[in-house]
Amino acid sequence: MCGIAGSWSLTGALPKPEAAERMLSALQHRGPDASGSWSGPGVWLGHTRLSIIDIAGGLQPMHLEERDLTLSFNGEIFNHVELRQELEQLGHRFRTHSDTEVLLHAFAEWDTDCVQHLNGQWAFAIYDGHRRRLILSRDRLGIRPLYYAKAEERLLFASEISALFAEGSLEVRLDPLGLRHCFTHWFPVAPQTAFVGVQELRPGHSLIVDSAGEHLEHYWELGFDEVDQQRSRQSWAEELRALLDDATRLRLRRSDVPVGAYLSGGLDSSATVALARRHAESKLQTFSVAFEDPEYDERSFQQLLARDFHVDHHQFVCTKDEICRRFPEVVRHAGTTLLRTAPAPLFLLAERVRAAGFKVVLTGEGADEMLGGYDIFKECKIRRFWARQPSSTWRPKLLQRLYPWLPRLQRQGPKFLGRFFRVRQEDLTSPWFSHLPRWHTTKSTQLFFRTDLRQAWAQEPEAAEEALRPQLPANFSNWTSFAQAQWIESRSFLPGYLLSSQGDRMAMAASIEGRFPFLDHRIAEFASRMPPRIKMHGLDEKRVLKDAVGAELPTAITNRKKQPYRAPEANCFFDTDKGRARSDWVEELASPAALERLGIFDPGRAGRLLNKARAGRVVSPRDGMAVIALLSTQLLASEFSAQAPL
Repeated sequence: MCGIAGSWSLTGALPKPEAAERMLSALQHRGPDASGSWSGPGVWLGHTRLSIIDIAGGLQPMHLEERDLTLSFNGEIFNHVELRQELEQLGHRFRTHSDTEVLLHAFAEWDTDCVQHLNGQWAFAIYDGHRRRLILSRDRLGIRPLYYAKAEERLLFASEISALFAEGSLEVRLDPLGLRHCFTHWFPVAPQTAFVGVQELRPGHSLIVDSAGEHLEHYWELGFDEVDQQRSRQSWAEELRALLDDATRLRLRRSDVPVGAYLSGGLDSSATVALARRHAESKLQTFSVAFEDPEYDERSFQQLLARDFHVDHHQFVCTKDEICRRFPEVVRHAGTTLLRTAPAPLFLLAERVRAAGFKVVLTGEGADEMLGGYDIFKECKIRRFWARQPSSTWRPKLLQRLYPWLPRLQRQGPKFLGRFFRVRQEDLTSPWFSHLPRWHTTKSTQLFFRTDLRQAWAQEPEAAEEALRPQLPANFSNWTSFAQAQWIESRSFLPGYLLSSQGDRMAMAASIEGRFPFLDHRIAEFASRMPPRIKMHGLDEKRVLKDAVGAELPTAITNRKKQPYRAPEANCFFDTDKGRARSDWVEELASPAALERLGIFDPGRAGRLLNKARAGRVVSPRDGMAVIALLSTQLLASEFSAQAPL
């Protein structure tokens, strides 16, 4: 993995050398091994390299002189060996063994359609000198990031927002709509970001820029139009295992440096490690995070798996104090508001992985989205049942099955869940039926913003919820509610939070590349053809995955109740026994003076909430989420020296 940056202008303008250097310096953590740049008429491409494939021959930007093509590429093409053979048969000749050169020749052969031939994770920029055009492209599912912005007469782009601002031409101002998105969805829905004027290239898209202007190509979409109702459960499981095994093999073996794996103790990472150890040329090294608080801790399952798999396991125990102390760095790398502390332990874990001598890890992300593993899919089922059977005595039993931790909830837990699951008649026809309860719960945290923002937002109350409507596939209304929920989750939460704030940014902050077998596009397309009953049998999530790999896992793993990855929340920031913050930055940014100075939140409302947290009286899920959102937004404005939203 790497960092890319660049500039394009029809007038021939280039960034000043010191500005270009600042952009690359802002991306050094993504590529500490080497850096390079190239400029042509009105175009500049920069690159910072984390060398993983063809250590000596993969330097970038890379040129294909006979076609006047120049490439800056962040990512991996896992089928580069097979593509190289195909291209050689078409007459192409290669000088290196890198996947970067394969991508260059693939573009020379198939132009922008080259992405249809790629199995990988990427964000790249190609300058086509013959046709005076710039092509930016992002992988199908949004594993690798790419942002862009207009600066005077130039288009700037980079792997991270911080690099765009480092160039020096952009105004740094928080975007009120971007903040609304964060305080509704947990993240800005692409192309929206948290900053005015900065856009995110959507997954599955390429942006072509030339003298005629800008043109977006939507080259891939996750669809649920070809569901196969005839196949047996066994047949689905067997093909899934074969695909997952090959996806794991490619991601493990296509590397010139050692590859480790995360082993959380859950089903998804267990499946990945079970398959990876069969393809490893030496004893597999695995890594996990554990917590002092038993509510979040999974170390007993991690240790069970390490013994069963005979791997060399490294476990890191994360404390509340360390989460608090490092949270400013976490927010700076995320480049957006956070409503959970969960990215912080993964950032700290990535540092341990790097210290152990690794650059690459396999992880289990994507299984829940592709195979129906989240509670939100169960909630969708239950809420539709409740709408049909409002007086059913099964309601509390369903809640107990869905939330085994219900008895540990605070006193208003059952009442909160009753409100959460309430179904209005108009909800049943909404395309967002599956996600409305969560969005509305998160949206309630907006009451802490300053008065004029709340009044302006009241004029368009559904603006954030409607962000996805222009992106809905044509046949969306014909899909099952389960498929609709999968699409929303896969096209919003997956790239917007899981693979970005909690994924790429945290791993790459420590110069670690994550690889995701479940996000092989072959698995995504295969899973989209499965009927919902194959993925979720009753309320038994990811049943097909258990059928596919269950024989290779301990029964304690296949039979355990799903425990989503979580970390200690608002209590990370305040030592309630002592009635004070755990770190000076919390005291400073939570102070009335800082709330007034940064001008984002209502000092009275926000101050009262933060005082509750300091005293240990934050009891509701919404309040806990709001504390983190307030502190992370204050940090975002402070770390980026951003102006308040207008």
